[in-house]
Formats: sequence, structure tokens, C-alpha cells
Amino acid sequence: MFDKNKVKLGIAPIAWTNDDLPDLGKENTFEQCVSEMALAGFTGSEVGNKYPKDPEVLRKALELRGIEICNQWFSSFLITKPFEEVEKDFRAQLTFLKAMGAKVIGASEQSHSVQGMQDTPIFGHKYVMNDEEWETFCTGMNKLGKIAKEEYGIALTFHHHMGTVVQNPDEVERMMANTDPEYVSLLFDTGHFTYCGADPLEMVTKYVDRIKHVHLKDIRPEVVEKVKNENLSFLEGVRLGAFTVPGDGCIDFDPIFKVLEDAGYEGYMLVEAEQDPAKANPLEYAMKARKFIAEKTGL
Repeated sequence: MFDKNKVKLGIAPIAWTNDDLPDLGKENTFEQCVSEMALAGFTGSEVGNKYPKDPEVLRKALELRGIEICNQWFSSFLITKPFEEVEKDFRAQLTFLKAMGAKVIGASEQSHSVQGMQDTPIFGHKYVMNDEEWETFCTGMNKLGKIAKEEYGIALTFHHHMGTVVQNPDEVERMMANTDPEYVSLLFDTGHFTYCGADPLEMVTKYVDRIKHVHLKDIRPEVVEKVKNENLSFLEGVRLGAFTVPGDGCIDFDPIFKVLEDAGYEGYMLVEAEQDPAKANPLEYAMKARKFIAEKTGL
């Protein structure tokens, strides 16, 4: 069984309000979001656009509900912007996360990303880095990871993601091989590996020693198939329900949990399942996810 003192459960606000598609859940307030997270039995959250920017204000609201910030998305542009510019934004976010007591920052390289482009098909249109860009990217990640660890006590975890330069297993492998395990870890996302056609069990088995944050999301394969066949964008797929909470789609989580458990995984496992809250009531689906995780892991 997982050690309850070392493995915590979180949920992302994206189920309530989607920062990339602001019309989804625009009626849901920050207070409703974090209250329902707590009600569903989660103790960790990532950071959404509606969250107060002042750490004092945010901390008070979260402490009232027994919730803490466990990670925040960071968009890096290492291959398209000067490093100093990326570093400045990175440090600002690290300062905020340190004030919130977070131990992890989740970076995603957003140079040339098509994930947010509503009219660009998600399959077949992602950018592929050349050797020079790979060198710039990996060197930059190592530098960011060193800053995060040595100056802020925060671990940089890299979020492989559909539509980005690090999406497919070969890209994840190249990044892992060319970054320092001391400074760069993997944010393992069951949904994004499955979406791109990879086997999440194979990926978790391969990288378990470098995983420091986990996103649990499930996939509705018939929706992904529709996205592929009709050349739809990533965000159109989100609207149609490509993602859902663990236990509600096609991914077999039992062996994935077992690999993490056997390796003595420590940190957060966070439900991140962006879908339309008008179709999938956020509280209902949060409770569904929490029940599934309890049944499967004892947490």
C-alpha cells in the first residue's frame, strides 16, 4: 500500500474553470472550486487563473479548507526567448510557490506549441526540434532546475504534453537522457501519454525513479478517435470530453499504481481532468475520482 504520510492526493481547478477555454465554468468561483475540492476529500490543489495572486489571501482561503498548493504550471520558452527572460518569469513563480509552501513546479516548453490553438489539429501538426534546439532546451531545463532546487528548495518536474515539443515517448526519452536527474524530474501524466498513443504503464515503469509529480487523468478513446479522424484541435477535444477522471475511461490504473507503490513513490498524485463542467459536474466527478483512488490505493 502507499504510505499515507508520504503520498497525498490533489485535484486541479481546471475541472471547475478552464484557463485555456474561459467560457468553460466561467460561472464557477474560486471559493466554490476550493470548497468542493475539500468536500470531495482532496488536500492539494494546483493554481488556476481565478486564484488570488496574494499568497496571504490565498493561504487563508486554502487553510480554512485544509488544502495546500502542490504545484503550478510554468510555460517555458527556452528555444524562442532569451534565457534571461524565461529565468525572470520562472523566479517570480518560484517566489510565489515558495511562499505557498509548494515543493514542485511543473514546466512545459511552450515554444511553437499548438495545444492552445483552436483551429490547429492536435495530431500531425506539432513542432519537432532540431539538434541545436534540443541542446538549448535541455541546457535551459538543467539551469532552471538548478535554480529551483538550490535557491528555492523546489523540484522542477517536466510536463510532457500533447501539441508541444516534448509529447511522444522518443521526445521524453531524449529529454530525460540529456537532463540532469539532480535538477530535472518528470511530471508523469497518464492521459497525455495515452492520448499520443504511448503506453502509460510502460512509461511509468521506465521513468519511475525520476517521477516527482503525477497527473491522473483518464481518456475517452472514442473522443480521441474522433479528434484524430476529424482533424480537431486539442481544445476541441477537451470540449468534446477527451479527458475524464480516473476510472471513467479506458486506462487500466491498477498496474500503474502498483509500479508507483513498489517504487516507494512520494509526493502528490493529482486528478487533472479538464472537461466541460456543464456536462461533467465538477463536484460529482471529483467525488467519483476520490472514491476510485481510495478503492484502488487505500489512500
